[in-house]
Amino acid sequence: MRRRELILLLAGAMTAARALRAQQKAIPVIGVLDSGSSGPNAPNVAAFRQGLSETGYLEGQDAVLEYRWAEGHYDRLPVLAADLVGRKVDVIAAFSTPSALAAKGATSTIPIVFATGDPVERGLVASLARPGGNLTGVSILTVELMAKRLELLSELVPQARVIALLVNPNSPIAEPIMRDVQEAARAKGLQLHILKAGTESEIDAAFASLVQLHAGALVLGPDPFFGNRREQLVVLASRHAVPAIDQQREFVAGGGLISYGTSLSAVYHQVGIYAGRILKGAKPADLPIEQPTKFELVINLKTAKALGLTIPPSILARADEVIE
Repeated sequence: MRRRELILLLAGAMTAARALRAQQKAIPVIGVLDSGSSGPNAPNVAAFRQGLSETGYLEGQDAVLEYRWAEGHYDRLPVLAADLVGRKVDVIAAFSTPSALAAKGATSTIPIVFATGDPVERGLVASLARPGGNLTGVSILTVELMAKRLELLSELVPQARVIALLVNPNSPIAEPIMRDVQEAARAKGLQLHILKAGTESEIDAAFASLVQLHAGALVLGPDPFFGNRREQLVVLASRHAVPAIDQQREFVAGGGLISYGTSLSAVYHQVGIYAGRILKGAKPADLPIEQPTKFELVINLKTAKALGLTIPPSILARADEVIE
């Protein structure tokens, strides 16, 4: 082979290699930042991937997903967010208020799509209609539904005049949760005891104190850490024979009594759609914050029977799902 032909052959090979690398780099990378764990969130992540696929991005084919799980340890989130920024992801999907705050603190340029409580009140965006900056997403009604959960629980267990509230003191929304439930309890003439737990052992201790407090029912504060410890919460509620209400249907599906809240699968699905739209060129500042439209009231009749409770017809008529 002549020297000139060899040079041309090598040059062609190098060009092809560069083209291949460019093509590989063109596949967008989405960072998924979540306060919780992969196992309990599997159905929600599937909904997120479904939303992505509806915009033309199939995981492993049209997009790469980099998952970062804090496993309920909020102090890990800033490091995990910085890791995604260093990875130069194209979009960050941040699930929970702590995740969104960590992502915002890590970058002002990479688009962030979140699912959080009131994002204006949390200081994430300027307004719902015009979020501005590099963030947009879905607002989950968390604190706003606490009074409704207390009302449902009181209707379900009318004889309970003392009710406990379990909150994670490490959560950025712990204070507004306690304030709203305290006001709702006072309005209904109920005595409220606030219990705090940020570790597994503290959850055990909180349930053990229910007997001394003569609490007849329990409201679980909305928190990713509690979502990770769902099985523990269900077991303890059963062991202590305490009627408990949560925000997620998975609590009831796992053996809990009742739940009422925003459909998280619908929220994750919408975040997936927004992430796909941004990959296609939309700017976060131009995408208004979505408000939840699907709420779920779920009841477990088997658990109610075990607790000696009769579900009032008024609650059964409103239930979106009844587990027998």
